Amino acid sequence: MAETPRERHTDSGITVNPLYTAESLGNFDPATALGTPGEQPYTRGVYPTMHRDRLWTMRQYAGFGSAADTNQRFKFLLEAGQTGLSCAFDLPTQMGYDSDHARSAGEVGKVGVAIDSLDDMRTLLADLPLDKVTTSMTINSTASILLLMYELVAEERGVPSSAISGTIQNDLLKEYIARGTYVYPPKPSMRIITNIFEYCSQNVPKWNTISISGYHIREAGSTAVQELAFTLSNAIAYVQAAIDAGLDVDDIGPRLSFFWNGHNNFFEEVAKFRASRRMWHDIMTNRFGAKKEASKLMRFHTQTGGSTLTAQQPLNNVVRVAVQSMAAVLGGTQSLHTNGYDEALSLPTEEAARIALRTQQIIGYESGVTDTPDPLAGSYFVESLTNEVERLAYEYIARIDEMGGAVQAIEAGFQMDEIEEAAYSYTKSIDDQSRVLVGVNKFTVDNEPEPKITPPIPGLEQGQVDRLTKYKANRDMALVAAKLDALRETAKGTGNVLHPMKEALRASATLGEVSDALRDVFGVYRPG
Repeated sequence: MAETPRERHTDSGITVNPLYTAESLGNFDPATALGTPGEQPYTRGVYPTMHRDRLWTMRQYAGFGSAADTNQRFKFLLEAGQTGLSCAFDLPTQMGYDSDHARSAGEVGKVGVAIDSLDDMRTLLADLPLDKVTTSMTINSTASILLLMYELVAEERGVPSSAISGTIQNDLLKEYIARGTYVYPPKPSMRIITNIFEYCSQNVPKWNTISISGYHIREAGSTAVQELAFTLSNAIAYVQAAIDAGLDVDDIGPRLSFFWNGHNNFFEEVAKFRASRRMWHDIMTNRFGAKKEASKLMRFHTQTGGSTLTAQQPLNNVVRVAVQSMAAVLGGTQSLHTNGYDEALSLPTEEAARIALRTQQIIGYESGVTDTPDPLAGSYFVESLTNEVERLAYEYIARIDEMGGAVQAIEAGFQMDEIEEAAYSYTKSIDDQSRVLVGVNKFTVDNEPEPKITPPIPGLEQGQVDRLTKYKANRDMALVAAKLDALRETAKGTGNVLHPMKEALRASATLGEVSDALRDVFGVYRPG
């Protein structure tokens, strides 16, 4: 008796048919649904030639130890052919604590670089061409502080604010949903975000004021559809908050950017990227009435899936990263980070970081996939999947709208519950082997050799604390206190907090001191 073929599904549970034909697309109108690259609805890409004339920005994520350590890694990557910087910060920096705070003990420089002061930022950016290289900073609650430090260092080096460019993640809503590095409650957090929008539109016009992140939502266990839907719902909330604060949608729209995760299900990921552009064009046009085409363009960075990396047979991760990267490129990403194969074990070694960068370079220069924009367009399967991902994502957005929007849905725990259920189902599928994870639940080997990992940096924490102590001792404390008081007063009112924050940093206040001043006024968020 012939075996009944099992059903196939994407990671989002979308049924994959045995065969796709023209009939699978129903009343699909290519002119309306696709257009051409660089034209609305931007399904096929935001630029006419996409990667044919210019490759995406190759932006490797780096940050560990001290500012000097990370500066050296930046220079190594630039020499290897990286075309943009991307910085990771340690947990104390993300949470607004200086390295000498009791809560920082044991975490200084562990998962990113420790930045306490302007001196640290000066060291981090030493000898880097700030007017020529774009810098992405994965930072949220303290995004305003890191941006202002970057701006102040650039000013010291004679680089005007109008010439620096980069991105701060600055996406607090996803922190409440998926990651947890929040400090202040949602309402003051949204105020800081809109203050950043306003400040940058007036002072740092080339800076992307937010990177609305689906990446961490996916890392928490969501499906591709949930990643898309929850991220766009957050984006809707940010745009509405900016409008409510008196900002024009066409002043802030062109500087909004997005951050997607690249997972293993190749065609679903391509469909997700394509659907995201079409949906954002629709949202900005029809929901917010944006007039500028630049406001309707979804520009996004992609990072390959950290949660997909395995500690078992880590070299298998080189292949996983290549598949994920190819999906991102074919999906039309504007920049890309490729994970090191050893990141399930430690911070990436130089060898792993170089291989990760070479993966992008081989795709860009050897594979031929960049010779024409959106080469998968017109595929019965890809177009069907793009339509279905879009439909399901809009269903989620409608449910969130019914709750009053992203903030209200977060307060009700909706997104978190949905992600938890998806994560449980994914893990269960690995445990019961209905999903094959090569080298983990199938094709395993005994007695794997120990991989080379990045060793801890001896004396790191004490060295950082000693530098901070010296910094604090060589400043005008009365001036620092006065500037921090001015920040508190602005926070109590309705003014833009970035202006007094910048003056406090210029007077040598630390990241922790600025964060504490805002904590004094805004309080801290306690879920539940």
